[in-house]
Amino acid sequence: MTISLSCFKLEAMSNTKNMDQVWMLIFAAWLIALVATLGSLFFSEVMRYPPCVLCWYQRIAMYPLVIQCLIALFPLSRDFFRFTFPLALVGWFIATYHNLLYYKILPQSAAPCAQGVSCTSVHIQWLGFITIPLLSWTAFSLILMLQIFALRKFQDAK
Repeated sequence: MTISLSCFKLEAMSNTKNMDQVWMLIFAAWLIALVATLGSLFFSEVMRYPPCVLCWYQRIAMYPLVIQCLIALFPLSRDFFRFTFPLALVGWFIATYHNLLYYKILPQSAAPCAQGVSCTSVHIQWLGFITIPLLSWTAFSLILMLQIFALRKFQDAK
């Protein structure tokens, strides 16, 4: 009887550890979404860089992730994946398309930015290659990876 109780305690401790890791992964996704949101607002409102059409679409995908990831933390639920993953995936596809245009892998004629700000205009270029579209793509990629890891930890806990 003592052996079965100790196994139960080890399993409960393992589940608690997994749930703590899930919480940290979702918290990290929330933090990345928050920094990306504040960064986009900083570039447009403080630095006065007007966003292009694709930037607006990426904002539409990123801004709700801040609220959704925060809600997913309290109470911690597996359902977060159903709501946050599709939005992050759509944002990732738009960011990928934006980067392909920006780095001229796709022709300028494929850009949806017919009027207004060009989707390929250079506002920042840190270290010679870090651009606003690359920052967005990186944020969406990290959020997707963190969500996948969190979902796997949820499955391990059950």
